[in-house]
Amino acid sequence: MSELEELYREVANCTACDLHKSRTHPVSGEGPEDAKIMFIGEGPGYNEDQQGRPFVGPSGRLLEKWLALINLTRDEVYIANVIKCRPPNNRDPLASEVGACRPFLDRQIELIDPRLIATLGRHSMERYFPRARITKVHGRARREGSRVYLPLFHPAYILRNARAAEAAEADFKKIPRLLERLYEVLAEEARAGSPAETQGMAPPVEEEPKQLRMF
Repeated sequence: MSELEELYREVANCTACDLHKSRTHPVSGEGPEDAKIMFIGEGPGYNEDQQGRPFVGPSGRLLEKWLALINLTRDEVYIANVIKCRPPNNRDPLASEVGACRPFLDRQIELIDPRLIATLGRHSMERYFPRARITKVHGRARREGSRVYLPLFHPAYILRNARAAEAAEADFKKIPRLLERLYEVLAEEARAGSPAETQGMAPPVEEEPKQLRMF
C-alpha cells in the first residue's frame, strides 16, 4: 500500500467532524501520484458522495471540458477537495470542518508534490490567497518556490453564471504556459546558483506581459 493509499484509508475511517455521520462515501481524491497539476475544489456534492469520486457531476463534466482545452484528461491530473465529506444540503463547509480535513490535504500535497496547484472556487482559494475575492484575483498566478498557484472559478459557479464562462476558459488556458515558464525560471535559477525558494508569495499579477513576469 502506497502512502497515498494509506491516507485514503485514514480518510475512510475519519470521525474528526460530524460530516462522517451523514456521508455515503468519503471523497478522498484521485489521480496519478506523480501528477504535475493538482486541482483543489471545495467539497463533494450529491453525485460525488454517491460515487466516492471528486467532480463526477455537472461540475465534473465542465472541468473535463476545460481540461480538453489544454489537451489533458482527468486521468493526467490530481483532483482533491478542501473537505472530504459532503456537507448537508451542499452548504458551505464550516471552518471547523476545513480544519479537521486540512491535515489530509496537506499530506496529499506533500505526497504528490505538484508543480501547479489550481484552486477551484473561493474556499480552496482562501488557503493561498487569504482575504482575496475570486472575482478580483481569478487567473492571477503566484509562485512560491518550485510551485505555482492559480485561482480559478469553480465550475459550479460558471454553471450558474454563464457570463463568466469566457473568462473561466481564458484562465484555464494559462496553465500550460505557466508550467512552461516555471520550468524556465527554475532552470535559470539553477544555472545562476540561486535558491528556488522565494521570500513569501509574489504579488498577484493583473495581466500577462510578453515575458510573463508573474513570478
